[in-house]
Amino acid sequence: MSQNKRTVETYLDGFRKNDHAQILSCLTDDIEWTVFGAFHLTGKQAYDNAIEGPGFAGPPRLEVVRMVEEGDVVMAELTGSVTRDTGDVMRMSMAEVFVMRRGKIAERRSRTSTSTCSSTTRTGTR
Repeated sequence: MSQNKRTVETYLDGFRKNDHAQILSCLTDDIEWTVFGAFHLTGKQAYDNAIEGPGFAGPPRLEVVRMVEEGDVVMAELTGSVTRDTGDVMRMSMAEVFVMRRGKIAERRSRTSTSTCSSTTRTGTR
């Protein structure tokens, strides 16, 4: 596995644990994070402040569907879920672009689709 892919894996592992230090260690100081249709931020402090958004209870569960790399760009398709503080579960499907610089993430661009399942919704019944 390349250094860039290892960095992205380490970064994702940090998100799975809400480990701010681990996440931030994978980023350049001038990191840019764009979630299309939601927000754009710049810098490690702004990134740190956004790691755990309000309304969530615990870290997300993230699974890498596939990860590819070309030059200084790593692209990852992810699925996951996170529990909201209401008990509802938000399911996510993400397409992530990581622009790398000297083995660190300099830019993250994300397209995310979500759906929420109510904590009172019963699944698997006929």
